[in-house]
Amino acid sequence: MKPQKQQIQVQLDEKVGEGIYANLALITHSPAEVVIDFARMMPGLMKATVQSRIIMTPQHAKQLHLALSDNIKKYEDQFGEIKLMQKDSEKSFGFRPPTEE
Repeated sequence: MKPQKQQIQVQLDEKVGEGIYANLALITHSPAEVVIDFARMMPGLMKATVQSRIIMTPQHAKQLHLALSDNIKKYEDQFGEIKLMQKDSEKSFGFRPPTEE
């Protein structure tokens, strides 16, 4: 007997569906949770405003990482490599891995 696939119904209200623009992510963690603050930083300002905070378990964070990796690969297969800004750029900010110190 094969297990039946269940479909999850997801409701998206109009306000949330509009989305929020973010160009900076601040990620912190504890043994029990991963916190991602999505922020917006405007050119010329040295202050970022958090637009949304997502809190999840480490297991869900890893699943998100795998899903993002898979989707980025599919995107690049269809549209070409996503170019990143140079690491040494003084104007560079936003989503990037931590630097080695």
